[in-house]
Amino acid sequence: MLLRLANLSLLVLFPVAWFAPLMKAGLLPLFKLSEISVISGLQSLWGTDVILALIVTFFALAAPYLKTVALALVQFGLLRPVALPALNILGKFAMADIFLIALYITLAKGIGVGRLETAWGLYLFTACILASLIIGLLTKQSLQKPMIGSKDPDK
Repeated sequence: MLLRLANLSLLVLFPVAWFAPLMKAGLLPLFKLSEISVISGLQSLWGTDVILALIVTFFALAAPYLKTVALALVQFGLLRPVALPALNILGKFAMADIFLIALYITLAKGIGVGRLETAWGLYLFTACILASLIIGLLTKQSLQKPMIGSKDPDK
């Protein structure tokens, strides 16, 4: 039950993390820093590099959310546990480092000189990705354990 609740909470936390500031960037220490989120980074990419924007959209938004929804379907018995290996692969595509590398590329293109500060959204987004991976592993383990008191039909 706790795994189901944790997984369902990711359906709310992922969108929050997408709009939360990942970092603050600015040209000089005297000027105000601009907040950069997953969504603002994607908006910037769509204006400059559509192919990279499509790739980042899949890795940062679609893959983790699809995995979370599919895992919820498995947890509630609406999707067979046979799908777990495919969800594991989808979870690997949802790794935050791929998105962060693309974000740094975008920043490097747009800001030649300046400073960066991490913000709370980076930690939230990273925690969501890691929680999704852990919930997936724990769900797989819980489905593989035999139920206490159940009889093995082969004996």
